[in-house]
Amino acid sequence: MISAYTGTQIREAERPLLDTGMGAVLMQRAAYGLANAVIRELRSRGHRLYGASVTVLAGKGNNGGDGLFAAAMLAGRGMRTTAVLTAGEAHPEGLAAFEKAGGRVLRLDEENTGEAAAAASRTGVVIDAVLGTGAQGGLRGPAAALMEALERSRPGLVLACDIPSGVDAGTGEAHLPVLPADLTVTFGAAKAGLLADPGADFAGRVQVIPIGIEAGLTRPALRRLEAADLSALLPHPGRRSHKYSRGVLGVVAGSSRYPGAAVLACRGALAAGVGMVRYLGPPDVADLVRQSCPEVVCGTGSPADAHVQAWLLGPGLDEEAHQQLDRVRAAAATGLPVVADAGALPALPQRLDPGTVLTPHAGELAALLGRYGADPERGSVEDATLAAARQASDLTGATVLLKGATTLVAAPSGAVFSQAEASPWMASAGSGDVLAGVLGSLLAQLAETTGTFSARGITRPDRWAAVAAMAASLHGRAGSLASGGGPLTASAIAESLPEVMARL
Repeated sequence: MISAYTGTQIREAERPLLDTGMGAVLMQRAAYGLANAVIRELRSRGHRLYGASVTVLAGKGNNGGDGLFAAAMLAGRGMRTTAVLTAGEAHPEGLAAFEKAGGRVLRLDEENTGEAAAAASRTGVVIDAVLGTGAQGGLRGPAAALMEALERSRPGLVLACDIPSGVDAGTGEAHLPVLPADLTVTFGAAKAGLLADPGADFAGRVQVIPIGIEAGLTRPALRRLEAADLSALLPHPGRRSHKYSRGVLGVVAGSSRYPGAAVLACRGALAAGVGMVRYLGPPDVADLVRQSCPEVVCGTGSPADAHVQAWLLGPGLDEEAHQQLDRVRAAAATGLPVVADAGALPALPQRLDPGTVLTPHAGELAALLGRYGADPERGSVEDATLAAARQASDLTGATVLLKGATTLVAAPSGAVFSQAEASPWMASAGSGDVLAGVLGSLLAQLAETTGTFSARGITRPDRWAAVAAMAASLHGRAGSLASGGGPLTASAIAESLPEVMARL
């Protein structure tokens, strides 16, 4: 499991070491890790080290010091190094080491921004070491103009030192201009802003370099499940398992206008291993579900009469589907775990509980927040996804899964999970219905499970968020497998799920 922290948490973990005079040691460890990351990247691309050119964009603080010390180490390996001092001044010791190693220094001002941008663009590697985790806001003046020029010219290889300059380490908000990195080399632990959009758009791959502060880190601000976590947490049928012991999911979905949503939700649920799916809905939609999924038990009755472990409510519902909305109300009143798609929201109470998982995309989340007195535009949600997901969870009391390139899951306890295994090709109609089915399936199978979550450091209040993160990860992995780098359909995502789960 990847644990990520805010800049404040990182600085608190560093403070005891800084107080004992270990600041220089921490900087050398960070610089050594950054320099070696540059070397590995060049070698992986088939480039020679000797004679390679590197430009470090160095701010005046410790982030710039990390970059300058790293560039000095690279100069010692025979690389041609240039330092662009974006504030005109720099970390004194780092600059001295850089100049001693033979590096060239260019002090940035309004007159030479174009020259600096052209020189950096011609080098093989650009290291962004301007702003660190403690920076407030983004770049200004000549430094901003330099980054804008580099964005247009796009250097061959960009490495961010700790975090891309302009990205908030705690929230992931991006204060433009931000130079997109191919690799972010971050120190001590991953930063939460690297694993949330839009910060993740600029981070590229993320590599964590241990520097000795790790023991001082407290509860993470954000976590990401990895393959080993999924393997441990996914349900495994026993020799004497049967369809009821493996979980029964009730589904209230689909309408005459959107019948396919019910089909895709049921297919996702079946593919994720639930023992049985009970569908409740209009006869014409039920007929379509039977034709596509003969395993599903279809009916037209009330949720009060259905014996299930969890409910999936809302995919494909519209405000004219009055009987379906009545079923949503009845199912929500059972007190069982619930996956609630946007179509179910009009029939749900204002205050929910953590066992209700809402699954909006950014536009739907903006509308949801509007129900509670906030009135953000979709763009505002997309610009601050972590804050928006947390706000929605606080206001509703529910677990909130915000769909996107990076899917965030926020629990009322404050826990947040981030998953980013999906392919961009999954941005297609019906993909979210399959995800809802996968999540409903896992809720039904894991409704009574707590021990395996505790063993991986996930507390009982956070387990619903962990299940939602599992669903997002499985869904993303299945979509990436089905895509193979090209277009895919929602049905193909469901078809790939069993293989993904078998591999895990």
